Formats: sequence, C-alpha cells, structure tokens
Amino acid sequence: MDWNIIFGQAITQGFGVQAVIFALAAIGLNVHFGYTGLLNFGQAGFLAIGAYALGVTVATFGQSLWLGVIFGLIGSVIFALLLGVPTLRLRADYLAIVTIASAEIIRLIVRSVTYRETFGGSDGINGFASEFYELNPFSNGLTMGPVVLSANDLWITVVGWALVAVALLLVFLAMRSPWGRVLKGIREDEDAVRSLGKNVFAYKIQALVFGGVIGTLGGFVFALSNQSVQPDNYATTITFFAWAVLILGGAARVFGPVLGSVI
Repeated sequence: MDWNIIFGQAITQGFGVQAVIFALAAIGLNVHFGYTGLLNFGQAGFLAIGAYALGVTVATFGQSLWLGVIFGLIGSVIFALLLGVPTLRLRADYLAIVTIASAEIIRLIVRSVTYRETFGGSDGINGFASEFYELNPFSNGLTMGPVVLSANDLWITVVGWALVAVALLLVFLAMRSPWGRVLKGIREDEDAVRSLGKNVFAYKIQALVFGGVIGTLGGFVFALSNQSVQPDNYATTITFFAWAVLILGGAARVFGPVLGSVI
C-alpha cells in the first residue's frame, strides 16, 4: 500500500477543485436552509445554469467567456424568481419536491435531442475554457510532497478558493445585517416575523436568489475545471452531496460548508 499516494490524493481532494465546487454549492444551501429554513433540493439546477451559460455562450454562439459569466448570473436570478414566486408559499416537504423537480427539468432540457444543437444533448459541450486558462499566471504547477497539481489545476483551484472567500465574506456581512436577522427570524418562526410587518415572501425570494447565485459560482468552477459540461453531472446526486457537506460542517455557521467540503 502506497501511503504517499493515499495521503496525496486525500489532500488534493480536500483542498482541490472538488472541495471548492461543493463548498460553493453548500454555502448557497446554507443561505437557503441554514439561515432561512428553505428546503431547497434543486441546487444542482443553479450549478447547471452557470456551467451551461459558459458552454453555450462560447462553444455554441462564439462569444466571450466573460459574457457567459454574466449570462449565468442573470440566468440564476431568473431561475430563482421562476422557482420562488409560485412555490415559496409552500413549506417543508412540498417545497423540497418542487425544487428537486425543477432542477431535473433543467437537466432533461439540456440533454434533450430537441435542443442538441444548442446544448449538445447527452454528450454535452466542450472546448470553451481556453479564454480562462490563457490568463493563467502559473507557468509551472505545484509539487509539494505527495501533492501534485498541474499549472491549470493550480490556477482553477486558486480562483475557486478566492470565490469561496468572497462568498463567505458576503454571507458573513449579510447575516449580521438587519436583513440577515430577519432571515434568521423567518427560520425560527415566520408567523412571528410576519406579525411584525415584514414581507416574509419577499425575504424568502431574496434569500433564494442570493444562495442560488453562490451556487452558480460553483457551476462556473465545475465547468472550467472539467473544460466541458455534460448534463448527467448535474443530477440530483450533486444536490444530495452538497446537503451532506452542509450537515457535516454545520448549518447556520459561516465556515460550516467549507469545513464539511474539506472533510
């Protein structure tokens, strides 16, 4: 048994791009469930929107990758509104069922034969990440004991953890603001918050958008790290893994998703 390989792989996975992807997905879920009490089981849909926005913008329409980033963020806001407006009056199990179905609808649309020319069908899309890797400042990779990263892997890992840091800072500041305190109140007793004159529905929509946008950042990282998007990568399992990460690290804690993802 080669312990160097075992520990090297463990460290690489614990602090590499996979940890980044699930950390961002779980940070978004933390806003939804940990702070607001929303049972969102459709986080994979937000990741898929981010990933496919990059792939379609560059590979299908021949536009800039950065325009794809803008489209992904706008798309996640639209998806959150379409998902939230008719469903956020539901509670608990009913909301979970609707959100998981919505994420599956997105996956089935992008893998359908009807839209194959746009989304690539079940084969997905590749060849759209060169513009990102052209910005790579690392001419060499990283070799540190059993940990070995190529130059491209190092670049996407650094960018990914920078996005995680920004997301954590935004959540930290938001949840210590009056807006964040209202979300926590909704989690504990939304009827009491409503009795104080707060528009609970509007706050839920805002939380769904905020957490969804953070999840979309995970979709960007997922697509760029693989340099491809394939619909079955965004099945319900990715949402369940993100939930496992959140529960393992601790919900309603700023650094809980990161801890759970590394573990």
